[in-house]
Amino acid sequence: MAVSSALQTTAHKVLEGKFMEKEMSTVQQFIKTAVEFLTNYSFQVIGAILVLIIGNFIANWALRVILKLCNAKKVDITLAKFIASCVKIMILGFAILIALGKFGITITPFIAMIGAGAFGVSMALQGPLSNYGAGISIILGRPFVVGDNIQVQGQTGIVKEVTLSSTILTDEDGVKITIPNKHIVGEIIHNSFKYKIVENMVGISYSDDPEKAIQVIEKTINSFKDVAQTPKPQVGLQEFGDSSIDIGCRYWIPSTKYFQSLCAINLAIHKALIAAKLTMPYPQSDVHIISGKAS
Repeated sequence: MAVSSALQTTAHKVLEGKFMEKEMSTVQQFIKTAVEFLTNYSFQVIGAILVLIIGNFIANWALRVILKLCNAKKVDITLAKFIASCVKIMILGFAILIALGKFGITITPFIAMIGAGAFGVSMALQGPLSNYGAGISIILGRPFVVGDNIQVQGQTGIVKEVTLSSTILTDEDGVKITIPNKHIVGEIIHNSFKYKIVENMVGISYSDDPEKAIQVIEKTINSFKDVAQTPKPQVGLQEFGDSSIDIGCRYWIPSTKYFQSLCAINLAIHKALIAAKLTMPYPQSDVHIISGKAS
């Protein structure tokens, strides 16, 4: 039993020794490979890293300079960001190509692979990619810019941001509306820019003076600072109704507080007409009953 135990112990030590030798050999081989790699490619690696760092610095610097120039030239912020991003991507692309060249890697196979991959992806993502194409069309065509009030696809709001994939609107209640760009291009767009028009009618009695009513309404509308003066508010006799003379009003107020201004102006017009002793009649009709014997 003692001899068997000693033999087992000896065999175990021999296996451990061989395992340690194998591990040491693997470590030595790894160190040898690392030393050879650093010896042969150290300068290329350092050069590639430096190229990427410098390229990233130049790309960010160019981004800031272009945005600053566009801001000075009053270029739309969406178009400015698009141009600056394209320049940044181009600079980073050149930096990556130069870094690959440090290792003697030719880029021709990569271009072929990227082209084939792009074709496959474009077929698989035809719907989402159409948004990007429409986004470029919107950014370059500029049917609207950030801050405009637009109506499209039954949605109305202030343009807050235009990206390659979608256009983001917000309404007066602060609701965020995201519209894919492919649903905007080719559709009818109503753009009222910074202001939105109000078209309204106020009825007065046939016994009242319409010229007086026009003056009262026009003065009331112009008393509000939010009402745009270019173009000026338009007030005039618009229709002869069944029960009233209808005075038409057309004026422009900021899109960001449309309903707030509209309600305040309507209330002010109502009070001004009452103060001027002008009557706003309610609809009425005369019914004549003719009695007679049937033939």
